Amino acid sequence: MSRISQLESVKKCSGEFVLAINDTMNVLNGKWKLPIIGSLLYGKKRFKELEREIPKITPRMLSKELKDLEVNGIVTRTVYDTIPVTVEYELTESGNTLNMVLDAMIAWGLQHRKIVIGKKKKVAEIVSV
Repeated sequence: MSRISQLESVKKCSGEFVLAINDTMNVLNGKWKLPIIGSLLYGKKRFKELEREIPKITPRMLSKELKDLEVNGIVTRTVYDTIPVTVEYELTESGNTLNMVLDAMIAWGLQHRKIVIGKKKKVAEIVSV
């Protein structure tokens, strides 16, 4: 393989990676989507249950984010013909695969927090001397 075709191959792969990252960010973008997904990883939830489990989210924002997640195939909404009407939300098969992503984000966040806190302690020690 010539050097030029290797470079073209690398550009194509990096372009595909960028598109994949953009697709992921478009689905997960926002302050509330990951907490909603995290809550639904533990099973079906009604609207009020989600609202209670996610501090500071407004009903309007929860409704909007659930609709976005439904449109993107991450969440399904099931309406039961009861009085009053019962609505449950759950992750789709695709939504459940985000468990791996959340686990990786949690592991990274814990590791990063230790590093940042360690640096802050060192800076505080230097400043107090």
